[in-house]
Amino acid sequence: MSIIEPVRAERNHPGEVKKHSAAIRFWHWGNTLIISGSLITVLINSTLTDRKGITTLVKNSLQGKVVIITDDQAGAISHNLEDKVWGIHIWFGYALAALFLFRILLEYFQLADQKFIPKLREAYKAYTNTKLKRERTLHELTVKIIYAGFYFVLFIMVITGLFLAFEDLLSPFKAIRHTVKEVHGFCMYLVLAFIVVHLVGVFLAERKDSSGIVSDMINGGKSLS
Repeated sequence: MSIIEPVRAERNHPGEVKKHSAAIRFWHWGNTLIISGSLITVLINSTLTDRKGITTLVKNSLQGKVVIITDDQAGAISHNLEDKVWGIHIWFGYALAALFLFRILLEYFQLADQKFIPKLREAYKAYTNTKLKRERTLHELTVKIIYAGFYFVLFIMVITGLFLAFEDLLSPFKAIRHTVKEVHGFCMYLVLAFIVVHLVGVFLAERKDSSGIVSDMINGGKSLS
């Protein structure tokens, strides 16, 4: 499990903590809130606004009263509630797309020692060139690859989500709507998997040599001393 633990200290300077700019911290916590909100809307629509459940709830609530409601009418209520929640989900999707664009732009304007792509290349180069401490370099490379995979999944989720949000304008591609929706839904599970791996890794790191890694993502990274 230690292979998934984020490392707090710089590899080339063990006495220094990795720094996180205010912009990257904003992206990290903003992304956390937006993804959490988006997943909550999916959970609500798969449970609370489920057609069968809502139909039963509405009919039971009106049972014994003057109002009589059919299954179709109760289903229409469920559909309207579901649409309201999906509307919120779409706005979360727009925010996620904006944050993803912000992260891409940030890669160009970040300080050189805080850019992700150069760090990924550096980790790969260190792993392939280093004879000693191979476990440490493999660990860092693995963590970077996991993050790279997360960015890729976010990209797919954003593109497919925007396609579904603007499907009326993309009517010539209506034939692939179902496939796009399936891919979008599958990406949600991959994001959930990343969240679990990330939380477990951070939890383990906090209990070992990288204690303080969460506070570093809040305050930007203070000295190890």
